[in-house]
Amino acid sequence: MNTFFPGRWIGGATLILGPVVMCAGYLLRYLSTVTALTPQQHAWAEAQPFAAYGQLLAYTSEPALLTLSYAVFALGAVLLFPAFVALAQQVGGALAFWGATLLVAGLFSRLYFAGADQTAFQLTEVIGLDQATDSIMKEYVDISYGPWRLPVWASVGQYAGSLLLAIAAWRSGLFGTARAVMLLLAGGTWMGVLKGASIPDVLVTGLLCVALVPLGAQVLRDRLPAPTGRSKVLSW
Repeated sequence: MNTFFPGRWIGGATLILGPVVMCAGYLLRYLSTVTALTPQQHAWAEAQPFAAYGQLLAYTSEPALLTLSYAVFALGAVLLFPAFVALAQQVGGALAFWGATLLVAGLFSRLYFAGADQTAFQLTEVIGLDQATDSIMKEYVDISYGPWRLPVWASVGQYAGSLLLAIAAWRSGLFGTARAVMLLLAGGTWMGVLKGASIPDVLVTGLLCVALVPLGAQVLRDRLPAPTGRSKVLSW
């Protein structure tokens, strides 16, 4: 495990910290929006065609809290990069490597979206909420898709990659059916610019913690169980 990137210590630590920090990011994004908006503002935001309207309004009410929540979320994406690489190395095989590669591509797109989020928030401070919202929503599709639509195509890697890596982990016997399904479900969370988080997002990412944190602890202790081949249908 120490021979190849990310190594035992980085791999084990990020398998623990990555999903936990990402789950905290989802929770903070949900709570920050709920805290920043009044019930009337929340109802207005829910009636809009995109979550961006509510997120920009929430930022103007609680800029420090929104910045914290978005920063923790972005940090979770960074930490999951070596975590998914470490998981693929433990599973082994082309299917796992393809899955991890696609998942990492999805994480890169999350960082692009994080940059777009921060730019939008700063724009409200320069030209005001109303003008910033009008300008951003007028170009929202092009902002979200990115140059040559590379970020939006890379974001597809999250969904395809989680499927491939979950299947590979299950086939190898490293994950049973339950943990493979947890990994798969976590890959179905939303992608994009100025998105609002929900309780289901928090719960699904919490399942990723359940799937990866024990593996991270085993990697750090250098006590991984030997893969036993195809798992039974009802297995951990």
